Amino acid sequence: MSDKKSLLGKGVVVVGASSGIGYAVARLMALHGAGVVVNGRTAATVDRAVQGIRIKGGRAVGVAGSAADAVVADELIETCTKQFGSLDVLVNCAGIPEPQGSSILRVNPWDWRAQLESHLSTAFTTCRAAAPIMVAQGGGSIINTSSFAFLGDYGGTGYAAAKGAVNSLTMAIAAELREHSVRANVVCPGARTRLSSGFAHEARILELYRRQMIDRTTMQGALDPPPAEYVAPLYLYLAGAASASVTGEIFVAAGGFVGRYQRPAPTVLGYRDHRDAPAWSIEDLHQMIGPT
Repeated sequence: MSDKKSLLGKGVVVVGASSGIGYAVARLMALHGAGVVVNGRTAATVDRAVQGIRIKGGRAVGVAGSAADAVVADELIETCTKQFGSLDVLVNCAGIPEPQGSSILRVNPWDWRAQLESHLSTAFTTCRAAAPIMVAQGGGSIINTSSFAFLGDYGGTGYAAAKGAVNSLTMAIAAELREHSVRANVVCPGARTRLSSGFAHEARILELYRRQMIDRTTMQGALDPPPAEYVAPLYLYLAGAASASVTGEIFVAAGGFVGRYQRPAPTVLGYRDHRDAPAWSIEDLHQMIGPT
C-alpha cells in the first residue's frame, strides 16, 4: 500500500494537468512510477508542468489543446500508448469557473455552453477515446472530477449542471465497463486553485452565506481551502491496484476530510397496484408529499 512505485510501468493521462489539482495529481503519479501525459490548453503551461515533473525525476510528456476536441482527446490517448506502452489511467481535472454572479435569472447561452464543453464534453471525449483501449487491454481506471456544487447549494447554472452530468456519465461508464475490469469513479475535490481563490471567489462565498444558501461551516471551508497536494492522494489510490474493486463511486476529498456520497435511492411514499386502483388524486399526493 505504501510502495512509492505503486504505478511503475503504468501509462497515465491527466487532463487539466498544467496547474492546480491536475498538476498535483500528475506529479504524484509520476513520483509513484507512472509515465504521465500532461494536458493543458496552452503549450507554455504544459511545458512548464512537464519540466516540473521531470525535475523531480518523473517521466512526463505534454500535449496542449482543449481535450473537449475529439482530435486532441485521441492524441492524448495515442501519445500515452506510444510513449509508455499502455493506457492504464485517465484522469479528468479540466474546468473553468462560472462567471461571477451567474444565475438562471441572468445566464446567457454562450456561458452555459462553455461550462458544458469544459466539464462534460471533455470528460465525454476523453472517456470515449480511452474506453476501447482499456477494454482491449483488459482493464484500466477512469477518474473524473466533479464538485459538491452539483447539489446546487452554490447556485449558478452551467457549472452545477455539468458536474452533475459528469457524475451520471461516470456511473454509466462504470456499469457498462465493469465486466471488462475497467473502473470509473468520481472525486469531488476541495482545494485552493485559481477557481477557488481570489477576491471574486471570496465575495461569492460570502454572498451565498448571506443568502443562507450555505452554512457557516461550508463558508469557512470554502474561504480557506487546503493545498491541492491534500487532494491528490485519493486520485493516486483510485488509480492503483489497491482500489481494484472500487467502481461507480462518488468521493469527496477536501483537506483532511474524505467522504463518499451514497448512491441515490428512492424512498417509497406510497404504492397502489395500477391494475385494480385509480391514479393518485391531488389529495392523495398532498398527504404523501406535502409539508410535514
